Amino acid sequence: MGGHFGAPHVVTLGGLGLITAWGPGLESLPDDAVAAAAGRDVLTLPTPVRPGDRYRRSTRESLLALAAVDALLGATSLSRDALAGGRTALLYATAAAYAASNRAFVESAPGSVYFPYTAPSAVPAEVAIELGLRGAYLTFLGGAAATHEALRHAGRLLRDGECDRALVLAVETFADCGDLFRRGRWLIRKPLVEAAACVLLRLGGGTDAAAAGDVCVADQTILRLGSPSAAPRTATRRCGNTLACGPLIALGLAAAAVPGA
Repeated sequence: MGGHFGAPHVVTLGGLGLITAWGPGLESLPDDAVAAAAGRDVLTLPTPVRPGDRYRRSTRESLLALAAVDALLGATSLSRDALAGGRTALLYATAAAYAASNRAFVESAPGSVYFPYTAPSAVPAEVAIELGLRGAYLTFLGGAAATHEALRHAGRLLRDGECDRALVLAVETFADCGDLFRRGRWLIRKPLVEAAACVLLRLGGGTDAAAAGDVCVADQTILRLGSPSAAPRTATRRCGNTLACGPLIALGLAAAAVPGA
């Protein structure tokens, strides 16, 4: 178990898998999301299709999560076997991605998930089954603040030797709750952009002190991304409002801005 009072442990970003309503990856993001949205309040993603009967009853957010994981594996050339087992932690954050099951329950409509018993665990469970994960996993409900807490907790797990790697996953869907956000249009920035993002975190090889602008994800745990102080604003400007996905997109943009990252 790692101590709390030694030199800071360096947490490195091993990769990002991202799909948004703009397309796959950071390269698909426009320079100005508001202008690109052309007055649209909500931009939605097509539902991914996966072969095999196992996915027939999968929720839409679960399929989007799996697509983000596939994108991460493609970006890092990692295999599923490299992540399988008990040494990979999975931390999932969302604010709106249970809108479909919540709405179906409230409106007494049929659905594939029986609320409230399985809705909060459906997405991380589907990802854990797909990758063969047996490590710790937690769900964080909320927007960007929930994802920040997921990152901090991932840092603690890595620092304390509870895992060798951590996946931090976020999914936001708005197709089933866009009308609710329109009613509270003064409360939330537009456009709302459906997205799914997954980052891989690892401990780095050293214990260097934090450089100016590095992102601290836990007490004495440093995420080495150069100087990403403007990244959250840039993520919102380029992608739009993705709630819990925003901090992961910001990390990817910050890392992309660092030479050799």
